[in-house]
Order: sequence, then C-alpha cells, then structure tokens
Amino acid sequence: MTQEQQVIETMRELGGYATFRRLNATVDFSTWKTKTPEASVRRIVQNSNKIFRIQPGLWALEECREEVLKQLELKIGDTESEEKFTHGYYQGLLVEIGKFNHKTTYVPAQDKNRIFDHKKLSELTDTTEIPEFTYDKLLKRARTVDVIWFNERMMPSAFYEVEHTTDIKNSLSKFYELQDFQAGFYIVANIIRKKEFEDKLHVSIFSSIENRVKFLDYNKVVKMHEGLSIVNTSLW
Repeated sequence: MTQEQQVIETMRELGGYATFRRLNATVDFSTWKTKTPEASVRRIVQNSNKIFRIQPGLWALEECREEVLKQLELKIGDTESEEKFTHGYYQGLLVEIGKFNHKTTYVPAQDKNRIFDHKKLSELTDTTEIPEFTYDKLLKRARTVDVIWFNERMMPSAFYEVEHTTDIKNSLSKFYELQDFQAGFYIVANIIRKKEFEDKLHVSIFSSIENRVKFLDYNKVVKMHEGLSIVNTSLW
C-alpha cells in the first residue's frame, strides 16, 4: 500500500474527513521511510485528486464529498451555511488548543450544536455554562464571547471572537467592557480583514485596549492546532 493509499484509507476509517492533526495522529507511519512523515501527509492531501480541502487544516475524500458536506451541514456557495460552519470550525480549533494547554474551555450555549471533527462543540468543550467569575452585567457580556479559556482558578485567561463576516466593532466593544480582567483579547478572522481590524481598533474609544487586542488570522490558528503534539490524543 502506498503512502497516499494509507492516508486515504485512514480518512475512510475516520468517516471521510479529518483535521491534519488527527490524520497525523492516526496514520500508521511505522513503514514510512522518512523522518518527516507529517510533511509527507501534507504533500499528499494537497496534491491528491482524491482529496479536497474543506477549510485550512481540514480535508475530505472526494468519494465522500456529498455525505461529508451533509454531515457538516455545509452548502458550498451558500453564504449563511459557510459562515456558520467556518465559525464553528475555528471555535473547535481554539477549544482543542485551549484544552491541550490545560485551560477550561467555554463556548456559548447557542453554539453548542455546531459540528467540529465529528462532534458537537458541546461534546468537545468543557462547558457551555459560563463560570460566575464576576457580577451579572459583565457575565451577560462575556457569555456571548465565542471562546473563553479559564485558568485553574476559573478566571478568564483569554477571550476569542471569530469574525468571518460580522462587524469587528461589536467584538471590540465586548473586549472594552471586559478590559479589567488580566486576560488576552483576540480577534480571529481571515487575513484580508486585518486592515479593517486595525482601523476599527485605533479609534479613541478603544484607546485603553488597543495595545491588548491581537489579531489572529485563520492560518495562524490552524498552524497552532497542527503544532500540538500528535502523541497527545486525549482530546479525542
């Protein structure tokens, strides 16, 4: 069996699609005569006409295209469907990165049924009920943040807002209200929105947080996820 055939067979076993990280954790590399099998997997998924890309870092078999897209509730070319799936996908990546780094992870209850890597977000994240780390007014605001990481004292250590097409200013307003917490603030979006992010951040109303809010483009998040140790499969 060739390396490509092994990757394809592994994807079949995983239900027709998989993240790059899961592939690397599942493919049997014992017969591969290379010191960098992950690079070989990357080459295969990028070049094989039997595999297509759903999102950066997420690949599927052409033979399973219709079934996979139906399972993911993804309609290619439908703006609303693509927005919903993309949003949930990056929430899932951030949750897995957070869990790997021993954070307690939160996503809003309204997003709990979004699909990431064969699971609902509610099955992947630690909680969809926000810990009561502050008073009601701020909790109400924090409850709408897309992903929150909490430290061992159950205080927020990072807030993430995924902005695919929605107004970045709304997320900056949330961060402004939550600025008194010693936590990181991150806007996660396509790199093409970075200039828009900078323009909206660098206005007087947000001067108190402009040096704290960071922009994470989608590819950066994917690389962070792919860089997690593949020997740790406890996330699954």
